[in-house]
Amino acid sequence: MKFQPFFIALFTASLLFAQEHTHQSSRALEFPDIPGYVTLKTDLHQHTVFSDGNVWPNIRVMEALRDNLDVISLTEHIEYQPHKEDIPHPDRNRSYEIALQEAKDHDLLLVHGSEITRQAPIGHNNAIFIKDANQLLVNDAEDSFAEAKKQGAFVFWNHPAWYAQSPKGNPVLSDFQKERISSGELHGIEVINTGDYSEESLALALENNLTIMGTSDIHGLIDWDYVEKGHTRPITLVFAKERSKESLKEALFAGRTVAVFNSLLVGKEENLVPLLNASVQFEKAKYINNTSILEVTLKNVTSSDLIFENQMSYTFYSSSPVFTIPAEGTKTLQIKTLEKKDDLQIKLKALGAYIAPKEHPVITWNIALKDQE
Repeated sequence: MKFQPFFIALFTASLLFAQEHTHQSSRALEFPDIPGYVTLKTDLHQHTVFSDGNVWPNIRVMEALRDNLDVISLTEHIEYQPHKEDIPHPDRNRSYEIALQEAKDHDLLLVHGSEITRQAPIGHNNAIFIKDANQLLVNDAEDSFAEAKKQGAFVFWNHPAWYAQSPKGNPVLSDFQKERISSGELHGIEVINTGDYSEESLALALENNLTIMGTSDIHGLIDWDYVEKGHTRPITLVFAKERSKESLKEALFAGRTVAVFNSLLVGKEENLVPLLNASVQFEKAKYINNTSILEVTLKNVTSSDLIFENQMSYTFYSSSPVFTIPAEGTKTLQIKTLEKKDDLQIKLKALGAYIAPKEHPVITWNIALKDQE
């Protein structure tokens, strides 16, 4: 019995330790800044038990910190409340308020949002940067969008190709959406939602100058729905002037985004090309002994595999013209330049990236070789 105080102390310490949680993770998402802008990693479409999700709002904050995100929004359905018998909440802002308490001591921006949920042709739409979700809960969808605009919201169309509302699996731009675009009440569109990439949605984004978005639309756990399946969550990279909500909002309205899911990157050319340029660094460029074979080592500084195809007139030695630079890894190419060069333009097509349906950007880097032996 003389050891009892020791065991009580040990048990108490173990309980305290068990209550702590870490925000460190090996799945941290990394993408570089581009010239003139800070790259913000965002997931602006998520759910909790305060609509049809399965977790408490603080879990979404913890997951975001583990994924190294900069910004999230909890976009609860304001009309669809399947848990209302167990979690009645007349205040549609409650999810946001709980998440704010978890996020207040961490370097994470939380944007207030809600999802306007109606049947087709209106569909589902996220309104973010709102001030009061309760004011969006009205009978007429037109009034809900008008209220979002009044609150200064950025609104984007969710999963427009979702087969439950579009049985052919293709988005249909209805008169309702056209009117919302014309009236400045619809500003973006998801081209990636969960695991679905919609080329048709990308086409609509380009045709109507809508901001390109990618989101997890998570309802369960990120670990279960993505990580255990070998995926990272879909996100939107936003190129902002600084790391603030005000700059984020300005960048979203300006359309400076790239949607990302694993090795897939989708965006307008003016946004995607600078990102890819910044994503690859050259660690070594040197001719092999007395040959005219240039050995170049490329480093991928992102958390996405980058897939390229050679677009130079020079071919590779001991390598396919299609190759992958693994996430945060390197790839060494041996380029047959036929004669020694003082400089060389590396020209590659980014096969995992899209600037339009079935259209890949071509990226160039100029490297100096005059000091190489």
